[in-house]
Amino acid sequence: MRVLVVEDERRLADLLARGLREAGHTVDVRHTGGDGLLAATSGEYDTVVLDVMLPGLDGVAVCRSLRDRGIRVPVLMLTARGEVPDRVVGLDAGADDYLSKPFSFDELLARLRALHRRSTDRAAAALQAGDLRLDPAARRVFRDRSEIILSAREFDILALLMGRAGQCVTRYQILDEVWDGETDLRSNVIDVYIASLRTKVDKPFARHAITTLRGAGYRLEPDGG
Repeated sequence: MRVLVVEDERRLADLLARGLREAGHTVDVRHTGGDGLLAATSGEYDTVVLDVMLPGLDGVAVCRSLRDRGIRVPVLMLTARGEVPDRVVGLDAGADDYLSKPFSFDELLARLRALHRRSTDRAAAALQAGDLRLDPAARRVFRDRSEIILSAREFDILALLMGRAGQCVTRYQILDEVWDGETDLRSNVIDVYIASLRTKVDKPFARHAITTLRGAGYRLEPDGG
């Protein structure tokens, strides 16, 4: 896997690069948002580790610019902020996952592997629920004639819900199939992603496709809401 690390704290950047190389990955490092954006647009990387607090363009602006340009490389955002609003800002900008500092290097490796694995998994069958359509091969989502831009994690959750449209999908199933069991059920990370999905998939189109089944999980309506 070829990884781009965009981190202005040079000691941390060096530690990340050394650890990733020892794990068998190819690593390039950039220390500013502008340089990181330029490198990430090259299309040479499988994943990007992106710090939020960067000189020049911050990480959120870099991620948003990548998505605006149609570049869907998986982005793992590093942040010292752990509050839900800060996570939501990153997810809305197109980040696929986040990791709060300080973090375990083994966890970072696991999250990068999971992001890369999901981004290279190409299923053939398209999914549809009413006017909501998902193309797993192209990893594109449409509502009526409008394309909806989702992060890799949002895409995987929606694909899981659409693949079981009309059925209850539990939090355990989402953790097992989307996070590979890497996160904690006691955290609200799934709620954050579901809220972000509703904001992108339902709210702009006055739909209510994603239903919360209190104490059970979530269901996507077969007619697309």
